[in-house]
Amino acid sequence: MSSDPIADMLAKIMNAVESRHERVDIPRSKIKEQIVKVFQEEGFIKNYKCIEDRKQGIIRVYLKYGIHNEKIINKIKRISKPGVRKYSISRKIPQAQGGMGVTVVSTSKGIMTDKDAKKLKIGGEILCSLW
Repeated sequence: MSSDPIADMLAKIMNAVESRHERVDIPRSKIKEQIVKVFQEEGFIKNYKCIEDRKQGIIRVYLKYGIHNEKIINKIKRISKPGVRKYSISRKIPQAQGGMGVTVVSTSKGIMTDKDAKKLKIGGEILCSLW
């Protein structure tokens, strides 16, 4: 187990997408739940639900594919890492794939997309991008 649970979650999702799985289970935490919620709101996954398991709980992520079973998530990139945190002011938050993807930002107002953070004029830690 690595010391970066978010990177582990992103890798699990990416591996499940590559293998065309219908769903993937991830150990639950509040931050992971918020990131997955952004993925759903942006249309990258079908849905997710939280399952109690007498330990920390599980987030079950239901993956989404196109009409011809093509991947909706092509790449997920972890940006800020435990060893090297990346922060940005609102107007300098990077766009994923020139606006075709989503950058997930942890702000003082919660976890949100780059677009929402720019709208609210708040910066934060750049967690990941996906497209």
